[in-house]
Amino acid sequence: MSLVTLKAELRQELKLTPQLLQSMEILQMNSQELLEYLGKISEENPLVEQEDAPSLRSAYEELRQKASWIDGGLHGGTFVHEDTAAPERGALDRETESLSAFLRDQLDRRRLSKPLLALCRYLAELVDEDGYLAQEDLDGLENMKVPRPLLDEALATIQSLDPAGVGARNLSECLLLQLSRQKHPSPAVMDIVARFLPELGRKHYGPIARELGLTTAEIQAAEKAIAALEPHPGRAFQPAEPTVYVRPDVFIVELDGELQVVLNEYYLPRVTISDYYARLLKESDEKETRAYLQQKMQQAKWLLNSLERRGGTLRRCAEAILEAQRPFFSGKTGELAPMSLLTLAEQLEVHPSTVSRAVRGKYLQCRQGTYPLRYFFSHAVGQAGPSQQAVKRRMLELVRQEDPAHPLSDQTLVELLSGEGVRLARRTVAKYRMELGLPSSTGRRHRS
Repeated sequence: MSLVTLKAELRQELKLTPQLLQSMEILQMNSQELLEYLGKISEENPLVEQEDAPSLRSAYEELRQKASWIDGGLHGGTFVHEDTAAPERGALDRETESLSAFLRDQLDRRRLSKPLLALCRYLAELVDEDGYLAQEDLDGLENMKVPRPLLDEALATIQSLDPAGVGARNLSECLLLQLSRQKHPSPAVMDIVARFLPELGRKHYGPIARELGLTTAEIQAAEKAIAALEPHPGRAFQPAEPTVYVRPDVFIVELDGELQVVLNEYYLPRVTISDYYARLLKESDEKETRAYLQQKMQQAKWLLNSLERRGGTLRRCAEAILEAQRPFFSGKTGELAPMSLLTLAEQLEVHPSTVSRAVRGKYLQCRQGTYPLRYFFSHAVGQAGPSQQAVKRRMLELVRQEDPAHPLSDQTLVELLSGEGVRLARRTVAKYRMELGLPSSTGRRHRS
């Protein structure tokens, strides 16, 4: 009997090449992170040279003469536009010990397979400043043919790290991850977190009591236990006093009578490949020297290609945002048109995760102010209604105009919006109100 057999087997393997990882990493860097990264690379790779470009400084000053409101290209940054109707916060400058660095350090001390470690390190970079992972980023990896079992294992690994709750995709999952680490978590508390957080937030104890067979006292005890959890596990890694200055990555400027996208690359050094080491690579007879320089040359070329792709992708995204929100940028309206990452990705013929990385933590400055790029993405209310951002802005206006002695209830807001052609359920209005950071009508009644 032959002991040799042939078997055909179809397998999927994750191959995150150094080029792909570097390109993804550079794409999602904001301007400050990119500047620091280039400085680090030039120290590690002798073939990468940085030099100041006086012509860029002149071009920047020329641009400022045409748009005097521009501030932040070379001198540190600009105030972020504060609009309560846009509760989403942009990524701020990271401290030396960032959350992603803390997660990577834990991963490196675990004995993980190379594919799993590579994927976990990538996910650590996607975790936002509050400690959450966006579902769209995970969907993007699955669409890139990352095997589902490996993706599930990587997600579980990230969620097993400190701080407890990190890597969650939503608040409920974040709190459940923290409860699961307790020695004897209460089943009632777990059920409430998993199924009834909105009702608990509105103190609607009745539906919870009927569904779970609990008394009001038991629900209030569970509420106290839940309040002791941390809804923002990345909070400890945020600056004690949030940075108030950012450097815009994109300008929307009117040039020659037309609104145009201008990438803020004036502060970046000119990155080139060293002529000296390039000649040494060709002329050296030493095998080890040539092998070392060949490796560094390849890395330098990858860097230049990644920088070019980053700029091209960011420009295309910004131009699409400008086209979709032209009435806003031209000053005709303060409201945004509905637009999603998915529709923009389809328009640009790229994957949604590429758009997500391109806009992550980046800012746009225009005549109206400075905004996180994600501010311009807002889903429509209904099939053909206004954007969620527009509805929230209107809600904010109504609340600001209300009589402090008789604040508007959620039901009254529903009726007022309905009279303006915007039909929303009361629970949706309550959700938007909480996202705006507005207390209930009872909580607003005694304000000054």
